[in-house]
Amino acid sequence: MLVALLLSVFPALAQDWNYRVRPGDTLWDLGARYLKPSVPWEQLQTHNRVVDPYRLPPGTQLRFPVAWLQVQPAPARVLATRGPVQVGDTDQPGLRDVAQGDLLRIGQHLVTGADASVTIAFADDSRLQLRENSRLRLDQLSRYGHTGMVDTRLRLEQGRSSNRVTPAKGPASRYIIDAPTATSSVRGTVFRVSAGGDGRSAATEVIEGKVQVGNRRGQRLVTPGHATRSDSPDTAPGAMETLLPAPVLDRTQLRLDPLPAQLAWSPVAGADHYRAEVVRADQPEILLFAQDTRATALSVPDLPPGELRVLVRAVNAQGVEGLDAERDFLVRDQPPAPLTVRPVNQQTINSARPRFEWSQVGSAETSVLQIAHDAQFLQPVLEQESRGTHLRPARDLPPGAYFWRVASRDGNGHRGRFGQPVALTISDAPVDPALQPPQAAKGQLTLRWQAGQAGQRYRVQLDRRGDFAQPLLDRELDQPEVTLKRPWRGTLHVRVQYIDEDGYLGPFSPAQQVKLPCRTCYGAGGGALLLWLLL
Repeated sequence: MLVALLLSVFPALAQDWNYRVRPGDTLWDLGARYLKPSVPWEQLQTHNRVVDPYRLPPGTQLRFPVAWLQVQPAPARVLATRGPVQVGDTDQPGLRDVAQGDLLRIGQHLVTGADASVTIAFADDSRLQLRENSRLRLDQLSRYGHTGMVDTRLRLEQGRSSNRVTPAKGPASRYIIDAPTATSSVRGTVFRVSAGGDGRSAATEVIEGKVQVGNRRGQRLVTPGHATRSDSPDTAPGAMETLLPAPVLDRTQLRLDPLPAQLAWSPVAGADHYRAEVVRADQPEILLFAQDTRATALSVPDLPPGELRVLVRAVNAQGVEGLDAERDFLVRDQPPAPLTVRPVNQQTINSARPRFEWSQVGSAETSVLQIAHDAQFLQPVLEQESRGTHLRPARDLPPGAYFWRVASRDGNGHRGRFGQPVALTISDAPVDPALQPPQAAKGQLTLRWQAGQAGQRYRVQLDRRGDFAQPLLDRELDQPEVTLKRPWRGTLHVRVQYIDEDGYLGPFSPAQQVKLPCRTCYGAGGGALLLWLLL
């Protein structure tokens, strides 16, 4: 039945491929270039009724029967991947990862994971984008010698694909996608195919050109702006239905530069949800970002630099995707993002306003700090600018998990891409320092605590009652220790505060008690009293 379908779609398969003679052509040269080794050039002479094989008038047509033409394997090439994409062989168990530049051959199958896609190019530069949670088998990948005609036959077993097919260059050119319920055949067009499943019909959606969709129960020629759905291989493809119109992008809420990009569009009557994608403007089959949403607004996180295109389309309750709203935009990669210095990745800090530092970028006029709860920075909780290489948030950050990143802005106000996000945890949990038993010697008492970061100073307070209203000692120090020449007897309360090099005062540590021995005890023992405040 498939053979009958193909013959109805491609009636020229039984015809000849035509070649226009060029100066210097001879029958034996053309035979060696295009014919199978088993077909002598004399048959070409007879088929074309050539009287003088030594003189072929330039511009005349030679007819080559398709069955006589050379046929060679034509591997497909992986143009781009996004997320987990794997390939398997029919004669070997298991799957292996796919990378850009890999060659794919007849019999292999591609599998994409969640939030993943792969774009492949065929011998005639036709291109297919396989979307998330999909499975595609490569049934036929061949070409007819140097004629430019290719035979590409694919089987979409699961998921969705988008296709941009190069116009056919001869009667034997074919591009066919088999879905579980119908076959889509084209000779040059832009269209999408879904395999159906999960209670939804398989569908073919045509954007440009025409697509013949059929099975053993019937055929349907689908024209641009329309789709047909196939419920079962035992029922003919359904009547053409009009694709939902493209959403109207809201220019007042559209912000594509700088990232994260903000999108908004008007609702589309009949839409169940929407599909938003970002692709390369020069190669729209290469998918960089994709998300389904029921809302009419979306934030797009970090994207690679270059000329990009955002696409938004409505999807009806049957899963048929409509026409695209398009907008091109530029993601700049200059000036480059600074290198982050501190806080380091996964660091926990007991400060509601930590100091962030980064490297100096020569072409940057200012730097932009962003802080968010998510690594995609879809909803930043803080964005602040600095002319230097460090910054402290203008307001306190509540305890919790955060990510921070920095971008550079040049003198023209252009902001480059953000650097990699750095994980950070803000904690307000008090630290209970472990104290060593006091020791006294030579009439002195020395207190020591854990050293802070480079450049930090310290403020230490001692108090008799513990409320520190009138401390007995209140001193700033460059080193994490203090020596008391005339220590008091009884109980002292001690607390320490870290002071950053920019003057920011951190919180005081919880107060700790030091029980002092009698005055006559000083000088009776060995080394100085050591008090470690492990803050």
